[in-house]
Amino acid sequence: PAPAGDSDTPRRARQPGTSAPAERPSPASPGLELDLRGQMVEDGLHELERYLDAAYLASLPWVRIIHGKGTGKLRAAVRQALKENPLIASQQPGDEKEGGEGVTVAKLALA
Repeated sequence: PAPAGDSDTPRRARQPGTSAPAERPSPASPGLELDLRGQMVEDGLHELERYLDAAYLASLPWVRIIHGKGTGKLRAAVRQALKENPLIASQQPGDEKEGGEGVTVAKLALA
């Protein structure tokens, strides 16, 4: 065998304590659910935007946004933001077991 460093193929760094080459880490998953209950519309939309970016980068297939029922202002704002967001392929209210009108389930667009 050729001594280390004499090979024409590049070597990848190894993770400490392992014999496997280090892979590029995937972005940390933000989880499948975001709870916005009790937030003001502006704050909730800002958090939603950051969450959707992280969910897309983590390749999540869908997300569940909990906005609560309340007055409906946050729900309407969340659903409008999802409708306008290019990362979202579709959305629908949660079923009764998920929280009904207090939840919106959104499918993310494929990369």
